[in-house]
Amino acid sequence: MKKSFLVVASIVLLACQQQSNDDLKTLYSLPKKLKEVSGITYFPETKLLYTLEDSGNKNAIYALNTQGKIAKTITISNATNVDWEDITKDKNGNIYIGDFGNNDNERRDLCIYKINKNQLNSDTAVAEYKISFSYPDQTGFPPKKKELFYDVESFFEHGGYFYLFTKNRSKNFDGTAFIYKIKNAAGTQKATKIGVFKTCDNYNHCVLTSGTISPDGKKVALLSHDKIVLFKDFKGDLFHKGSQTEIKLNHFSQKEAIVFKDNTTLLIADEKTNKVGGKVYEFKLKQ
Repeated sequence: MKKSFLVVASIVLLACQQQSNDDLKTLYSLPKKLKEVSGITYFPETKLLYTLEDSGNKNAIYALNTQGKIAKTITISNATNVDWEDITKDKNGNIYIGDFGNNDNERRDLCIYKINKNQLNSDTAVAEYKISFSYPDQTGFPPKKKELFYDVESFFEHGGYFYLFTKNRSKNFDGTAFIYKIKNAAGTQKATKIGVFKTCDNYNHCVLTSGTISPDGKKVALLSHDKIVLFKDFKGDLFHKGSQTEIKLNHFSQKEAIVFKDNTTLLIADEKTNKVGGKVYEFKLKQ
C-alpha cells in the first residue's frame, strides 16, 4: 500500500547517484493494465513471470510472457487483496501471495495465501490454505511513530519456511530492518524474529520493497528504489550474518519487485510514476 511517491526528492537524488559499472537492461514495458505491480516470481521452465498488484486492485495474479504480454489472468476466488505486497514460489512450483502490507502498522489480519501449482492453468483458483500470523514483539496497533517496524513488502519461501524483511516506516528512519521466519503450514502462527540489520539512513534510497533468494540458496537480494542489498556467505538462514554488499543501480524509480532468474541474474520491475518506470529489467551480478 503506497502513499505519495517523493517526486521532487527523486529528481534530486537522481542527480546525486554514483555511476555503476553494472547495467540495468530493460527487457520490456509492463502492460498498461498493471499500474501497481508489487512483486514478481519466475518459472524458468515456461519462462513466465508471475506478478500481482497491491491494495485497491483485483484479487488476481498475472502470468507475463517474454514479450511482457499477459498470458494468463488467475482470479483467486477465496482471497481478498487487502494489501498484496509480494509473491514467491517454492521448489515444487506452488505460488504464495503475501498479504502483509501494513503502512500504518495497525493491521491484525496479516496473512499468506498458497496457490497450488495445479491451479495455475485455470482462470479461477482457490487458495489451498492461508497462513495467518502476527509479530510477537508488536504491542501497539499502531506503535509509536519511532517504532513503525511492522510493514513488509519483501519475502520468499525457502526450506519450508517464509522469510520476511520489514519496511521501516519509523520517524527518524535509520535503515533498521527486521527478519522474521514463519513455517509454511496452514493455520495461525507467531512470526519468529531471527535477525536485525541496517541499510542506510536515507528512506528514499534504502527502504526495502522486495526480496528474493537464489535457486541454489546461496544469495539473498533485497531491493530499494535504486539499490540492491546482497547477502552472501551466510550459514543456514542467518542471512544477515554473511557478507552484506550494497549494489548501486544508477537508476532511481519506484522499484517494487525482484526475483532471481538464475543464480547470477535478477529480474526487477518498477511502477510507472511521472513517465518513469513501468518496466521489467534484467541485472547480472558480478562474479
